Parts: sequence; structure tokens; C-alpha cells
Amino acid sequence: MGLLGLTATGICSMMGAAINVVPIMIQRNVPGIGPYVIPAYMLAAVPAVLAAMAYAILGSAMPRAGGSYIYASRGLNPYLGFVASFSQWFGLSIAIGVVSYVMIPFIRDILSAVGWDGMAQSLDEGPVRVTLSLVFLWFFVFINIRGIQTYERTLIPLMFLMFALGSVVIIAGFSFDHEDFALATSVSFSGDSPPLRTSLMLPAAAVLFSTFIGFDSIAQAGGEARNPARNLPLATGMAVLIVGSFYMLFTAAVYHAVPWSYIAENAQMRDLTAPGLLGTLLSPGWTVTIVAGAAVALINDLPAMLLAVSRLMFAWAEDGIFPSNVATVSRRWHTPHLAIVLSGVMATVGILGSHMAGDFFLGVDILVTSMLVNFLLMCVTVLTLPKHNPQIAAGVKVFSSSKIQIPLAAAGVAILSLFLTVHIWKDLSSPAEAWYLHSTVIWAIVLTMASLIYFRELAKLHRKGIDVKKLFSTLPPE
Repeated sequence: MGLLGLTATGICSMMGAAINVVPIMIQRNVPGIGPYVIPAYMLAAVPAVLAAMAYAILGSAMPRAGGSYIYASRGLNPYLGFVASFSQWFGLSIAIGVVSYVMIPFIRDILSAVGWDGMAQSLDEGPVRVTLSLVFLWFFVFINIRGIQTYERTLIPLMFLMFALGSVVIIAGFSFDHEDFALATSVSFSGDSPPLRTSLMLPAAAVLFSTFIGFDSIAQAGGEARNPARNLPLATGMAVLIVGSFYMLFTAAVYHAVPWSYIAENAQMRDLTAPGLLGTLLSPGWTVTIVAGAAVALINDLPAMLLAVSRLMFAWAEDGIFPSNVATVSRRWHTPHLAIVLSGVMATVGILGSHMAGDFFLGVDILVTSMLVNFLLMCVTVLTLPKHNPQIAAGVKVFSSSKIQIPLAAAGVAILSLFLTVHIWKDLSSPAEAWYLHSTVIWAIVLTMASLIYFRELAKLHRKGIDVKKLFSTLPPE
């Protein structure tokens, strides 16, 4: 992949449910955030930028498939690298299932906009929604198996279409105001805003942080990138800057047209989407256009995230700390087909879990926990790499001076630790009674599973007489 393909991978991993659902449904997940979604977004961008800088530093020295796993295993500790990336794989795979599941309400909104109300209502029925979600998921599993060329030919045109259709939402949102929405719905809205509370801002920012994490997908594709030492950091920076700017405009446009009080009230009763809300103000034709744009954004999530999670599995197996057959590459398409299929199986669990839980935010919370831990370790790795592996550290080409690296990484460690603490506290103090509805508990179980796999496979390496210290001090072959 070239720079455009890598950047598209990051952008498409971040945009989708992130932009069309999460800024809206956060009114359910963090009740009381009200009109302060944009400030929470701005706060969430701070640790995202710091983590992106850590990835750029590490990616310039270790451009290999498996990105974050390779970075931590070579620059910090192989056990921490594996368990963190395993929980990342789990969280991202579940998120793929969540994206597949939340795609169906967008199709429902399209059918409603063209007057096919009966068919639209049928998509809210459990068996229909789950079946369609699985069809979308496994279609893109097949696209990924077909290879990088098929992947890029699918992803890049859809990315440009996504931006074009998403721009319609921004223009429409700023063309209307709350008075227009009140006239369209015949409902009056209070203009009063609750006070801004830190106790709500931090949990909201921790959830919105999940919308920035897609740039990690760029790192996982390091083994298939052209000029990776240059293109991986550059693609990471471009993806974060482009998506961050688009997020702010998009979300501000929606809340400019639709009163936050209406969103907050209705989010408690049903799944809402940004295009579905703006459809109240637009003609059926324009409504179909913006909902189709949201559906394209969601579709783009799937191939990009599947690429990321499958390359993590490939890197583990290539190192010998995961069953070796997972690193098998298809002779016909030259892709790690078994790793892609296994990731699709875990995403299927995400679809079923979202349906059984009745709230897709459980999957989002699992992802946030996993990625906060992973990004935290990336910042720690920037600090430890020069001493732990000076030979690899000498290859850093981005922010190569320790006078820049240390303050950036230290700030990342501090802020990400704060976000992780707030997120875990929010989860464990939630009123959910069943243990499996707490993302922290699920994450701890996944971490235990990862530990068992790691020590079992490590013992096999020792029995084979493999020099484990040497293995984890050098980069895999390109």
C-alpha cells in the first residue's frame, strides 16, 4: 500500500459509527452531557494526538505487520506486548461486530425516507437485524481475503464518496437551527443548559476517545506498506488531522440543527443516528442521500478494521507465541486468510453480544478499555525503547530527539492513565447487575486468556531450543 491506501485505512477505521452514532448516542451512555459534546470531543483529542505521536515515533523505527504488538514486544516487554495487543484484537474484533450491527438502523432510515415503512420496521426485528449484520460482515471478510489490491480498490473510492456525502450533513446542519426543528416536529424545546460538570466531561471524553483510535490500523499494515518508515508516520498524522477536523464540523452541525434536549430524551428509548435526526428537516431525497453517506462510512469501517486485527494475529503466529498455522498465507491471494477468518468469527460474537445486551455501547466500552491500555503502553515504550533496545531506537526518524520524545511520551502516560482510571470507574460503578455487562470484567477475562496462551506458547519455544531473548530483540523479516 502507498500513502493514500494507508491514510484511507486510518480514516475509514475512525469514521463510521464513530461519527454518525457515538456523538449522538453518548447522551444515553453518559446521561447529562447535554450540550457539551463538542468540548468533550476536544478533550478526547488530546490523548489521541499524544498516542498518535507515539505511534509515529515507534512506526518509523519498526515498520512491520502487527504494529503495536511489535513495538511493545521489542521496545518494552514481550508479555506486555502480547496481552495488550490481544485485548486490542479482541476489542477491535468486537467493534467490527458492533459496526455491522449498528449499520442496520441506517438501512432502516433509508427505507423509511422512501416510504417503505413496513420493510423498515421489519429491520428492527432481532432475527432480521442479526442476519443482515452477519451478511455484511462476512462479505468484507471475503474482500480482505482477496488481497490488498481488491482492498484498496474497494476502500479508496468509498472514502471519497463518504466525505462527499458527509459534507452534505455539515451543510444541512448549519443551514437549519433549533427553531426550524421545533417547527418541523411541533415540539417546543427549552433553551436552558445544565452546568458543565467535570464528573461528566471526563467519562464522555473517554468514550469519545474511541472515535480517534482507528489510526492504529495504519501501524498494523506496516508489513504491506511501500516506504513504511516514511509513510506510516505520515499517514498517521494525516488521518488524525483530517478526521479530527471533520468530526468537529460534523458533530457541531448536527447539534446546531437538532436540540440536544431532544437527542438526550430520545436516545434513552431508541438507537439514533445523525442522518436520521436531520432527515426530519430535509426532503426524502436529501434524507436518503445523507443516510446513504452514513451507511458508506460504516461499510468503510469493516475492511480497514479487519485488515488491522488479522495482521496482529499474523504477527503473533510469526513470532511463535500463537499457533503457527494462523500465519499461513494464501498461495492464491497472498493474504493471511486464516487470521482474517478467525477475526471474522470474533466479530460475529460482537454482533450476537450487541443483540443480547440490547446496547451496542458494551462493545464500545470494551474497545475503549483495550485501546486506552494499548496506547498507554505505546507511550511507555517510547520512554523505555532507548535503554531496552538501543539498536532499534537508533532507527527512529520521527521526533528523534529525546528532548522531544520524553515530554510527549510522559504527557501521554499521564493523560491516558487518567482517562483509563475514569473509564474503569465509570464502568464498575454503572448500575448494570449482570457481571458480563461490565466491560472491565470482560477485559480482565480476556487478559487472563491471553496470559494463558502466551505462557503456553512460550514454553513450547523454550522446548524447541529457540533463543527467546534474541527473538524479541530483533525485528521480523520484511
